[in-house]
Amino acid sequence: MSSQGNKCTLCPRECGIDRAKAMGVCGVGNTIKIAKVMLHHWEEPSISGKNGSGAIFFSGCPLKCVYCQNMDISHEAYGKEASTKELADIMLDLQGKGAHNINLVTPTHYSAQILEALNLAKSELKIPVVYNTSGYEKPEIIKKIAEYVSVFLVDIKYFSPELSKKYSKAENYYENARASLGAMLEARPKCVFDKNGIMTSGVIVRHLVLPSCRHDSMAILEDIAKNFDVSTFKLSLMSQYTPDFCPSDFKELKRRVTSFEYQSVVDYAISLGYDGYIQDKSSATSAYTPDFKHNS
Repeated sequence: MSSQGNKCTLCPRECGIDRAKAMGVCGVGNTIKIAKVMLHHWEEPSISGKNGSGAIFFSGCPLKCVYCQNMDISHEAYGKEASTKELADIMLDLQGKGAHNINLVTPTHYSAQILEALNLAKSELKIPVVYNTSGYEKPEIIKKIAEYVSVFLVDIKYFSPELSKKYSKAENYYENARASLGAMLEARPKCVFDKNGIMTSGVIVRHLVLPSCRHDSMAILEDIAKNFDVSTFKLSLMSQYTPDFCPSDFKELKRRVTSFEYQSVVDYAISLGYDGYIQDKSSATSAYTPDFKHNS
């Protein structure tokens, strides 16, 4: 899926590194690394359901947000290597354990290998595939993998290029996230649920409200509402930000989001016609972060 031979161009950074010889900006080579496999019960209700989502947490990340709650795997690339055949077998094993779906968490930098694994598993895999991404994607990659993905679970983190540069070193974040959201909605233009309320097709747009950033959150909601039909997807507004993982250099992020900040964003979303999920403030704790160094 790389368009320039062995030079990796899978994410918007287009680092151009031959990941067979060296690590890309994402922090990993071209062999799949998996940090954890689990039945995940803490996603949105339409994803986790009763049995749990079949989450596969991939190591490394193109974005590297300073406050990431999954630092062990996103920044330090903790995990074990796996072949595409092993990844396909993991998917089928999760299906056998009753998972409602296969939840590919931070898959961007492995999208080529994931496509191969999905090809291997497709004759036996009968549950939806969820592409759970930071939003820092390229539309052309989304279009290639969309044939195999039933649900896109996409973060939209920032509107301001200043914020995305400061916190994720990605000044071009929003332009890529919005374009990729367009590709996702083109591929899955309607939310479909089964008899148990599990999403079988569609898009969920996630947004994590950050301390002191409520106006940026509102700018995201306003711009998306101007460019897309908000009735065609679900919005998941998250209040779970915790300062536990953020370095002390970013003093403005060393606190939790206030009820006023979060409720302001919720009220604005409702005024724009969004529908979906909101979080209880009790979710703003590191207790909801999986232990990646404990075998599942």
